[in-house]
Amino acid sequence: MANFYSAVSSDSVLNALRTVMDPDLKRDLVSLNMIRDLAVRDDGTVSLRVVLTTPACPLKAKIEADVRAAVSSVPGVKGVEIKMDAEVRSRNASGSQSVNPPTANTIAGVTNIIAVSSGKGGVGKSTVAVNLATALALEGARVGLMDADIYGPNVPTMMGVTEQPKIINDEKRGEIFVPPTSHGVKVMSMGFLVQNDQPLVWRGPMLHSVVNQFCHKVDWGRLDYLVVNMPPGTGDVQLSLAQLVPVTGAVLVSTPQEVSMQDVRKAYHMFDKVRIPIMGIVENMSYFKCDGCDKKHHLFGSDGGKTLARKFDTELLAQLPIVTAVREGGDEGRPIVIREPGSEVAQAFRALAQKIAQKVSILAHAQIDPSQIVQIGRF
Repeated sequence: MANFYSAVSSDSVLNALRTVMDPDLKRDLVSLNMIRDLAVRDDGTVSLRVVLTTPACPLKAKIEADVRAAVSSVPGVKGVEIKMDAEVRSRNASGSQSVNPPTANTIAGVTNIIAVSSGKGGVGKSTVAVNLATALALEGARVGLMDADIYGPNVPTMMGVTEQPKIINDEKRGEIFVPPTSHGVKVMSMGFLVQNDQPLVWRGPMLHSVVNQFCHKVDWGRLDYLVVNMPPGTGDVQLSLAQLVPVTGAVLVSTPQEVSMQDVRKAYHMFDKVRIPIMGIVENMSYFKCDGCDKKHHLFGSDGGKTLARKFDTELLAQLPIVTAVREGGDEGRPIVIREPGSEVAQAFRALAQKIAQKVSILAHAQIDPSQIVQIGRF
């Protein structure tokens, strides 16, 4: 006697799954190659693996529920086994999607590069970069943090890294650095290479050389995201990074007041000229809540980041409060997402990491007109 459940076919399951859309990419999971290892057992159980575009996907539960509902609707299906997985894709994987100069070289093993910039010092850019990188690692991603703030390399302190990078000999690249790891993040910084309190007085060519070494003379291993903590301003380091490697996108950090936003506007135009997408604005030090008071006090003005995002038709990714524990965590080498994971500000950083991971996934599937790619120095 034929098995009653044999009528369930892989094709019928796939047809059902073609109705499940990725909420961000606006395409079905089958055409996006997000359905893997589909199998139909004799007892009517369907097993499959859903491969998301990032482990930090905030819509993971919704996608899983939609997949389960679609498969369960197929006649004859008696059970559904789903394994949720992730595979971070690169914007530059095919070459045709690159928004960087044709001379830009990928970093071995690095899938996406995220620049965190501000145009101005003192707005908490390094704090945002450190907590963003750590939050992405907590979501299950493979993350590196490059401290390109050559003149103020504070990331080793903020990440609690005390060991020095190791130096090994590579047959092809010669001597390379092996970065230390802290809180699940690989870290490389000029702070490892100079004595404490020793100033750096360098000109452009030397800065370009350091950025090049941090990109191509560091064994980053396999990374889903390399977060780059940029220095203030719109100078040599920013242009060197844009010229040397394909940057997936930039996140701009500002405080709400006009003085800060003036410099961030310059940073926006700089990234725009070199065709690096702006993924959004982070408004840091947005407000303060005193002890025993739930009222938000806007010490530096209000909604400056929102105004800036509206002006440039981009997204306000987060409004982060002033919290003493954030500063204390930075001094202790324990980012707030590690130090107080249940706090309001830590949850805001986790949400920020998820939003940026979403942006990277969307950019990875965006088609870029090659005629829009420009060479550094043509503006």
